[in-house]
Amino acid sequence: MSTTLTPIDRIRAASARSASVRWTLRVLRWALTLAVTFTGLLAVTFVIGRKVPIDPVLAILGDRASASAYAAARIQLGLDKPLAEQFFIYVRAVLHGDLGVSLLTANPVIDDIKRVFPATLELATLSTIIGVLVGVPLGVIAATRHNRWIDHVARFIGLIGSSVPVFWLGLMGLLLFYAKLHWVSGPGRIDPVFDGMVDTHTGSLLIDSLIAGEWDVFFNALSHIALPAAILGYYSVAYLSRMTRSFMLDQLNQEYITTARAKGLSERRVVWVHAFGNIAVPLLTVIALSYSFLLEGSVLTEIVFAWPGIGSYLTGALLNADMNAVLGSTLVIGITFIALNLLTDALYRVFDPRAR
Repeated sequence: MSTTLTPIDRIRAASARSASVRWTLRVLRWALTLAVTFTGLLAVTFVIGRKVPIDPVLAILGDRASASAYAAARIQLGLDKPLAEQFFIYVRAVLHGDLGVSLLTANPVIDDIKRVFPATLELATLSTIIGVLVGVPLGVIAATRHNRWIDHVARFIGLIGSSVPVFWLGLMGLLLFYAKLHWVSGPGRIDPVFDGMVDTHTGSLLIDSLIAGEWDVFFNALSHIALPAAILGYYSVAYLSRMTRSFMLDQLNQEYITTARAKGLSERRVVWVHAFGNIAVPLLTVIALSYSFLLEGSVLTEIVFAWPGIGSYLTGALLNADMNAVLGSTLVIGITFIALNLLTDALYRVFDPRAR
């Protein structure tokens, strides 16, 4: 028995097929963009590794290596092959999780990064939380009280955060809050007496100590991370408050805000529902960029506070000409940037129907 489709059913079927094709094209376009970006990142790190004035063979064998040992090492490392073939070998190794062996630690670079990256992630995450909780409301309040004292304070905070070097602020913070007032613990991630007391599950000492119920470890770790997180969080506050203020000033001058006020809506609803709702999507991008910069730019902070993160690891690798560690760390930071950009793009599509 044959079934005849009505015109409405045909339209619905055609619409479903069209939607399926659109989603397939979007996924393919997203996958192609990801592949091209990742390939470009690999190409950049490969070129850096080949063009820096450091001979990887001499870095491994030393200056007194014999000519035969030098030649054998070049063959073992694949440096005798054409550049195109070297790049193919490099890409294949990275895709298999092989970033080489660190000359400094004698461990696989991927294992070293797994060990140090959670510390940077914990520090940057806590700093971003501080930046969002303080910077965003400060920017909104500054915009609603344009040219008043709170606006001048917010602009002053942004100015200081844009001009004062982070290492100087970190040293002053250690001098005041650690050496003079004794409010926080000193450099490092945790006191040696507590090291190894909790099992690693998430990589965050704060979370792992809470899971284990080790309150002494938690408060000691919190005392160590408080000052570096506050220093980085201040720069996040300065950046986010400045951007939020700019976004809000633009929205508060729009006609729909005047209309909302003319309808008798409360000022709180006009500001936090209508105006802030329209800046939420671009603000997500700003927060993601701030988080990315904290992951990448925490190098000086980690050095000042002896924080065992990827910034300290990368600095030590650079000082010791450990190119495998340098390139591996650079690659991980680049991948983090790509992942955050993709996440931001996805959030755009979720919260803003126009981006779909």
